[in-house]
Amino acid sequence: MKEFINKIRSYLQRRKSKKHTDYEFIHWLKFVNPGMLDNGNLYCFEYAVNNLPTGDPIVEIGSFCGLSTNLISFYLQKSGKQNKLITCDKWIFEGAENPDDYLKGSLIQHKDYKGFVRDTYIRNVTFFSKGSLPYTIEVFSDEFFERWENNEKALDIFNRPVQLGGKISFAYIDGNHSYEFAKRDFENTDRHLVKGGFILFDDSADFTDWEVKKVIDIVKKKGDYEVVAKNPNYLFRKIQ
Repeated sequence: MKEFINKIRSYLQRRKSKKHTDYEFIHWLKFVNPGMLDNGNLYCFEYAVNNLPTGDPIVEIGSFCGLSTNLISFYLQKSGKQNKLITCDKWIFEGAENPDDYLKGSLIQHKDYKGFVRDTYIRNVTFFSKGSLPYTIEVFSDEFFERWENNEKALDIFNRPVQLGGKISFAYIDGNHSYEFAKRDFENTDRHLVKGGFILFDDSADFTDWEVKKVIDIVKKKGDYEVVAKNPNYLFRKIQ
């Protein structure tokens, strides 16, 4: 075991990054918590959390297996902030006519895949976000924001009641990356984001092929947001 630990520590030293504060916990988390995350987002998470303008909730659109959720929770704990983290995901191949087509060639059906990913998320966040368990609503983002708009009280996947609605201090948009979905996620967030609040768009780098990149131009043209970071994904602050 000692030899294994030394190998891991050596590996961590080689992976030191200047893009974000290098906490060893994050590397251990990423060894076992699956997810698709550019390391540049770590700096954006930490910056946004450390500079939250209010105590209003943080919203995450799209959680998958909980990597980004656990990271945001970690930065909240490090900063001592008490903002609620409210996430949404439905863990299905959104927009697919026949989701099982994605799993052709295997013996796995989509309903079983969904259940596996959902269970993985629950296990990951209950373990790594102990003491600050996020509220997770099992819906697509359109329904999530509809319920937010109506100030509904929801029951999360851990059977806990949570009040939706009100202002948002930081939103991480990482749901459906198509233009129409990402644009609606931004518009819905924008209506509730406080002045000084943040939005981070995953997979929005200038070089990406994801359609969410087109939403960045809309945000820039609005005139009431400033670019805080492009690392390589865009982190915006609402300035008016």
